[in-house]
Amino acid sequence: MNKRNIIITGGAGFIGSHVVRLFVNKYPDYHIINLDKLTYAGNLANLKDVENKPNYTFVKADICDFEMMLKIFKQYHIDGVIHLAAESHVDRSIRDPFTFARTNVLGTLSLLQAARLTWEYLPEGYEGKHFYHISTDEVYGALELTHPEGKSSDISAHEVYGDEFFKETTKYNPHSPYSASKAGSDHFVRAFHDTYGMPTIVTNCSNNYGPYQFPEKLIPLFINNIRHRKPLPVYGKGENVRDWLYVVDHARAIDVIFHKGKVADTYNIGGFNEWKNIDIIHVIIKTVDRLLGNPEGHSEELITYVMDRMGHDLRYAIDSTKLKNELGWEPSLQFEEGIEKTVQWYLDNQEWMDNITSGAYESYYEDMYKNRLSIWKLLRQILKGW
Repeated sequence: MNKRNIIITGGAGFIGSHVVRLFVNKYPDYHIINLDKLTYAGNLANLKDVENKPNYTFVKADICDFEMMLKIFKQYHIDGVIHLAAESHVDRSIRDPFTFARTNVLGTLSLLQAARLTWEYLPEGYEGKHFYHISTDEVYGALELTHPEGKSSDISAHEVYGDEFFKETTKYNPHSPYSASKAGSDHFVRAFHDTYGMPTIVTNCSNNYGPYQFPEKLIPLFINNIRHRKPLPVYGKGENVRDWLYVVDHARAIDVIFHKGKVADTYNIGGFNEWKNIDIIHVIIKTVDRLLGNPEGHSEELITYVMDRMGHDLRYAIDSTKLKNELGWEPSLQFEEGIEKTVQWYLDNQEWMDNITSGAYESYYEDMYKNRLSIWKLLRQILKGW
């Protein structure tokens, strides 16, 4: 196997740590450089099992620091980039769009320019180089909920809630500051291929879940809240639909695409698995209660409907048929099995969860959900008065 020097940005985060672990263990001849700024969602405890491996190096840096990126590319003779570093929570983007534009757009541009100025002046140029950018299905906008009760489909292991699906050819139509920033970064990556000939690949994935996810996201948040008997905040009526992808399967897909994907192409990565939020919540409650030894339905009373998110897209559904047909990838498990593994992991690793849900996170949680709940209750009282 050829020796390679691959930088994985955001490697201490949720998806990134799974990709780092896979590459460090699977490719001992590769030198894996994990570059992470270690913001609130970056946690080196996610990688304790590989931190002493001889082919692993951690570098703390900000992708927006162009001079530092250029130095790192040259110092480590980088020939491959797997770019995962990003601000990724829609709620945070609504509160602070500037940070999302800076990290997701300018940070990506900083990496691209560092790669270009390093690779273009090598004798071999771009030969053997790869810049792989991981993005989101949210750049496509939203799909219509034409079958609100769900219907069976050949494309999904679970019911589907509409006739259309996001394909690689779907036009971009981002609705949130987060998805707009990711769309901007996608365009820059493709532009560097079209303008400079850089070998790039872009993938757009659906909602990920699994071990090591920061608990601002629905599944770990609800597992933790059930454990502590806290309210389970559900936006609106909980009828928004998302496709769900087990993070270990996503890491497998990234591996396959990095090594076998077609340069300048796009691949959608999804779980063939769309669910309404409220149905997911019932599955989580049932699973957590069973594993904790609680009576069935014990935590249903914790469901608390809160004011909906501004501009909340109703349905995402991703079609990964191209990836399956061209590169042979498909999910290894479906949602019920994945959620069982996920819940068990969080219950077995309660110290990890408790360590990251203290301090600043508690303040953020109070502001994000409890204040929203109070406003929602006030509005309901006003409407009842009418």
